[in-house]
Amino acid sequence: MAKNPETDDTMETTKQNQSEEEVEHSDEQKQEDELRSLLLSDIGDLPLSPPSATQVNFVSYFITDFTKPGHDQYIYRHANGLCVIGLAPTHIAFKDEGGITNIDFNVGKSDRSVLKVSGKRKKNAMRSESNTALCKVSTAKDSYIVRCCVKGSLLEVNERLIKQPQLLNSSADREGYIAIIMPTRPADWTKNKESLITLEEYKAKKEVSL
Repeated sequence: MAKNPETDDTMETTKQNQSEEEVEHSDEQKQEDELRSLLLSDIGDLPLSPPSATQVNFVSYFITDFTKPGHDQYIYRHANGLCVIGLAPTHIAFKDEGGITNIDFNVGKSDRSVLKVSGKRKKNAMRSESNTALCKVSTAKDSYIVRCCVKGSLLEVNERLIKQPQLLNSSADREGYIAIIMPTRPADWTKNKESLITLEEYKAKKEVSL
């Protein structure tokens, strides 16, 4: 039986169109899958908990065994240069039964809690060295001097801790921060940073998970 050229051409065209449609559909499906993967992340890739405001807005640094064993502190540095100072989770005071029961800003030659800083030039701000005493925290067993950790200007202390020292035990990295210091010059921060360790280095050194 003789073949009909027109029929053969029609069948070939149909096959070609079907092939092009399949390729086009495959491309569309691939694009949809890629978009879905961007919008709907694999649950296994998601963190167990969302990042905290501290993790989002600050770079975390730590100093361990500062002047004495177990005297571990954190320095959270904001993009504007301000440094938030507080007690690291591994500070020795937290190991005492009952935790911290009192905080006293009247150390050294002045009471840090009565400082009133004002103006762009931060008038009345206390100049601090990294080892300047910032406050004293006490437990039922002992007392510990907390240091500034950063050379700069002490802008404020967390006066709320005077009446609520328990915040140091429950949320030392948030409401329980101790002070805010602004490094005087970029060079001061650069020098300070040499003695600090990163969050990952801190976790590895102290074998803790945060």
